[in-house]
Amino acid sequence: MRASRIVVVSPPFASHARPLATVGAALAAEGAVVTFACAPEFAGLAAEHGLPFAPLAFGDNANTGIAERTRQEADGVRRLAEFLDATRAGAVPALLAQARHRRADMLPDPEAVFASVRSLDERLRPDWYLIDQLAYAVTLAVYALGRRWAAFCPGHPSYVFEGADRFFGLPPYWPAAIRPADEELAVLRGEAEANDRVFTELFAGFLAGHAPDRQAPARAFGLTSPEAVLFNYPELPWLPDLPAGPARIFAGHCSDVGTAALPGAWAARADALTGGARRRLVLVSFGTFLSAREDVLTTVVRGLLDVPGVSVLVAAGERAGGLRAAFAGEPRVDVAEQVPQRALLSRTAVVVHHGGNNSFTECLAAGVPAVALPFSSDQFAVAHDLERIPAGRVLDPHRVTPAAVARAAAEVSAHDAREAQRRLMAGRGPRHAARGLLAAM
Repeated sequence: MRASRIVVVSPPFASHARPLATVGAALAAEGAVVTFACAPEFAGLAAEHGLPFAPLAFGDNANTGIAERTRQEADGVRRLAEFLDATRAGAVPALLAQARHRRADMLPDPEAVFASVRSLDERLRPDWYLIDQLAYAVTLAVYALGRRWAAFCPGHPSYVFEGADRFFGLPPYWPAAIRPADEELAVLRGEAEANDRVFTELFAGFLAGHAPDRQAPARAFGLTSPEAVLFNYPELPWLPDLPAGPARIFAGHCSDVGTAALPGAWAARADALTGGARRRLVLVSFGTFLSAREDVLTTVVRGLLDVPGVSVLVAAGERAGGLRAAFAGEPRVDVAEQVPQRALLSRTAVVVHHGGNNSFTECLAAGVPAVALPFSSDQFAVAHDLERIPAGRVLDPHRVTPAAVARAAAEVSAHDAREAQRRLMAGRGPRHAARGLLAAM
């Protein structure tokens, strides 16, 4: 039997590209012929995973590892600054900023993306694609071309939605610590509904001009593979309704947790922090965008220093210099721009993160409890799931205090949820994802 030819497509965001490259490598290990397609800056990631690379343009919005440092067009820089300002006002203002940015740039340069995808398709002739659910322009192009694809959901499963009352950008549920007022939610719902209408009209207009024989989707945000959806998430009984048609594959996680080795001098650096196991290591990581919230990082570190017997390692991106200055002379604090998070988890007692999907699933896979401070996007739904499992605590970053951080960290470190987390993730991971996809497709 001929090996399946697959093109894995990721938008130019590190938090999406890394798990997709890991799944691509797992598909290749199962015998498939896999090409990784992304913006040119991600060619090195493909090489790291042993995958051939195909450049694919996505517009001016990107994040190669530290959002503030990524080279972007002026509009992308402005949007990032506006978003970070909005996170200082609270949950709904942050979501509203994201919704308004989305409407202003919902389908950037679909003609160029279509031409690029068509050229790639003619050159590689894959049997099918694996496309990030949020790479809407690529999904539209592949749909217009009548090609087969499986969808990869990079975040909370609610990104792939079912039902008339569900809208992209409107969380399906909230953690206990963050419950917006009904008036705020009504405004947010209005913005999400308006985006839904505009985006659906854009899809219909594009298809009318490029593939008039293809039926326009009733909901553009809801367009997903009719054959298979891979969720970078555990299967939880309370998840919102999902489309019934495609095969649903819950990978649990799409990372190298458990096999990643600490690079360079990181082992010695971790040993210095833990003092030969005399202290427990707490990792603080808000992801590639939200590491810019230096004020919240500072509050978190101050709270953790009130917990006896812990040391703190902070991933602070562009704000690393300011954090180092704030805690200069404190031997229990180490600050880096970036950290090898997956490799460090086996040495970590607690992770304080932003409710990002990768951090959530990696902690579950490693059996490490977490304290989540969700700011935006799907992080509120992820944080809800974290506390419901339960695998940690959730705090409101808009109202967080050092005392609240200290209490939460002490509580989750005292509650051993490792065995329950391991049972939840048993048998899951990239290999499970690859085999599920190959069987479904």
